[in-house]
Amino acid sequence: MRCAAPARCSSPSPRRRARPRARWTPTTGNCCAAWGRTAPSSPPLRARREIIGALTVARGGAERPFTEDDLPLIDDLARTLGLGVDNARLYQETRNIAERLQRSLLPVLPEIGHLQISARYAASSTTAQVGGDWYDSFVLPSGDTALVIGDVTGHNLDAAIAMSQLRSMLRGIAVDRREPPETVLRRLDMANHSLYREATATCIYGLVKGPENGPWELVHSSAGHLPPLLITEDGRTRYLEDGAGVLLGLDPDLPRPRARDAIPARSTVLLYTDGLIERRDESLDHAMDRLRRHAAGLAREPLDVFCDELLIGLGADSDDDIAILAVRPAPPE
Repeated sequence: MRCAAPARCSSPSPRRRARPRARWTPTTGNCCAAWGRTAPSSPPLRARREIIGALTVARGGAERPFTEDDLPLIDDLARTLGLGVDNARLYQETRNIAERLQRSLLPVLPEIGHLQISARYAASSTTAQVGGDWYDSFVLPSGDTALVIGDVTGHNLDAAIAMSQLRSMLRGIAVDRREPPETVLRRLDMANHSLYREATATCIYGLVKGPENGPWELVHSSAGHLPPLLITEDGRTRYLEDGAGVLLGLDPDLPRPRARDAIPARSTVLLYTDGLIERRDESLDHAMDRLRRHAAGLAREPLDVFCDELLIGLGADSDDDIAILAVRPAPPE
């Protein structure tokens, strides 16, 4: 049994015994020819809008030839296989649309003299996973640099669409209101609750504050997201766990906390989504410890190399989308 392009009946070779002409059965339109004791059947594989191939079924040796009684079973088999192939094609097309949508929304990172900013996005390595991971960075009218990372619950095209809507709303609220991170997240949660009641997501919104020569600090609030990781130039690491609140989409009336952490010169603040670290059958504490060790070993690498090596070292076997955003204050020499 094999799937192929629609079958054609060709003329017999002159060196071989002539075979009876192929005939089209009146009940199904399938091409059947009696070749010795074998009667092959090639019903079409029908998709929703087209014929995508043919299924060739044959019996050989001492097996009895196919008869008219076998054709309904063969036809049902071809119909089921055709729909299965078509469903797989449609699923892949949907995934490709979602991935293109995600990549089209990846922002152009701002260029700031005293701040190095780098980011990476990697789609899932499995066709079953299309997520709503995103990152963003932009400069507010006040001169503060906004850092955003988030992950919409779900792995389908709806998650990617919800991600694009949340990203756009957050940008608009942040630039227009110019309020502290916890207030911006509260307003985002209210808008999300009013417009997209079924969408839940994690998110960190932070502001890097400080003049060109420092000192700098990260003021941030988290809506259920994994905590940022601070890596100093000498390889010390610390998770910035303050400022943690509930996910977006649960209760917009709950208060949201704010955290404030100093950022030493040439240290790195890493924001990331769960696809970078989480693995099946592994505790979250163990996963976060692995990230801490890996990042510490890259503390002195250029920021682009830092991000690339994290993605290669920790994300190669992930079955989820990955987004990472890293910032490093670099005062002029």
